[in-house]
Amino acid sequence: MEFSFAFTPDLIAVFLTLFVLEIVLGVDNVIFISILASKLPKEQQAKARNLGLTLAMLMRVVLVIFAGWIITLKDDIFTVWGMGFSVKDLILIAGGLFLVYKAVTEIHHKLEGVEEGHGTGGRKAITFGSVIAQILLLDLVFSLDSVITAVGMTENLLVIITVVVLSFGIMLFAARFIFTFVNNHPTVKMLALAFLLLIGVFLIAEGFGVHIDKALIYMPMAFAILVEALNLVYAARKAKREQKRKEAVQLRPRYSDVDESVAVSAALSADPASGAVGLSRKPVAGAADPGERRTGLG
Repeated sequence: MEFSFAFTPDLIAVFLTLFVLEIVLGVDNVIFISILASKLPKEQQAKARNLGLTLAMLMRVVLVIFAGWIITLKDDIFTVWGMGFSVKDLILIAGGLFLVYKAVTEIHHKLEGVEEGHGTGGRKAITFGSVIAQILLLDLVFSLDSVITAVGMTENLLVIITVVVLSFGIMLFAARFIFTFVNNHPTVKMLALAFLLLIGVFLIAEGFGVHIDKALIYMPMAFAILVEALNLVYAARKAKREQKRKEAVQLRPRYSDVDESVAVSAALSADPASGAVGLSRKPVAGAADPGERRTGLG
């Protein structure tokens, strides 16, 4: 792993692209933590949410350091049909398969929806400890997603830790605004999931010894982000000229039988009395804004 921070064009492109990915893909983590915290009594919601968000950031940093050590194990441990596989290769293949599965599944659920139930409401008594345990498990899944994506884009540990801490730090205090933006622009979410799929395929190829220049991966991603930004600016100006509100495509909810209304209202409502989804002393539950609706995040 590298620890240098030389400002080369490639490194800047990696940093910016990874930063955007961490923000867009990580906002789901913030919202799901808020959904779990909203199941508690109001006086415990803020404490559970703040603890969960803090643990999520710490878990990411620990996993980054651990992953940085894992991928240095490059000695072959077995051979299949003349092709040697090291611990690093196995981690890359497993991580790539995980990202491909995660991206395809998320895209499917966002567009096609789900019929089967995944909720656990009413099955167990909701306690502060059980909610924290669920948050830790959720953090682990989202952290793996985040860390594998980061390692797949660069081996510079300093860049990865900086992006992880900076992006999650911003989400802790600006989750409401990030959620609202992604909710109003579902193409941003779809673009991030497409990037996740691309990185997953890249990692699988690397694991099987097919070495691809990383510039061929992250430069097109950076270009795609620039194009999407221009599209958003154009759409906003067009809507302003025509004096009408731009309607986002409505994506489907991730889990059909989980009540997300409290956390979504807290994230979208501008009412000072509404709840909170970032670091705050306010509970998740608060005043709902009937004028807001969930669209882009499904």
